[in-house]
Amino acid sequence: MVQREIVMSTQTLLTSLFQYKAWADEGLLAGLADLARQGPPDEYRMALRVFNHACIVDRIFVANVQRMTHAYTATGAQEPPLLQALAESVKETDRWYIDYVARLNPQELEESIEFTFTDGAPGRMSREEMLAHVATHAGYHRGEVGRILTRLTGSSPPDTFTGYLHQAEPARRARSSA
Repeated sequence: MVQREIVMSTQTLLTSLFQYKAWADEGLLAGLADLARQGPPDEYRMALRVFNHACIVDRIFVANVQRMTHAYTATGAQEPPLLQALAESVKETDRWYIDYVARLNPQELEESIEFTFTDGAPGRMSREEMLAHVATHAGYHRGEVGRILTRLTGSSPPDTFTGYLHQAEPARRARSSA
């Protein structure tokens, strides 16, 4: 049996990860809409706060990867936005990352960028490290919100990379003829 070597570039992987993130965020937003109708207000508010934190960090790194400053002084807010406003921000930010990653070349991905954390401390990461941070940080907090949803409603939206890939590209489920 001949095995093909599959080479995946950082850009290809990041593109897939941000498409997955957008898919998972859509599912989580639908789950939050259901929770708004049936869940305890305090738990719903906590779920919104957690998801809003993830969105704020996404927005902060939109600025960081572009070597721009941002107006955020914290990575969270005491009062979360209404779900509709949060959903619009999440979707807009997800589209931005998908488009942004598609435009980058390998040298830009590897470029090291200095920035300032919201606490005023300096930071330095490569652009690809920042993008990986955004993707993994968001997944962590989607899991946190998913746990709240599961506890209160008995389920949460699917949120696995393989689940996304199989839904986006059903042919991946088929066996290749070798």
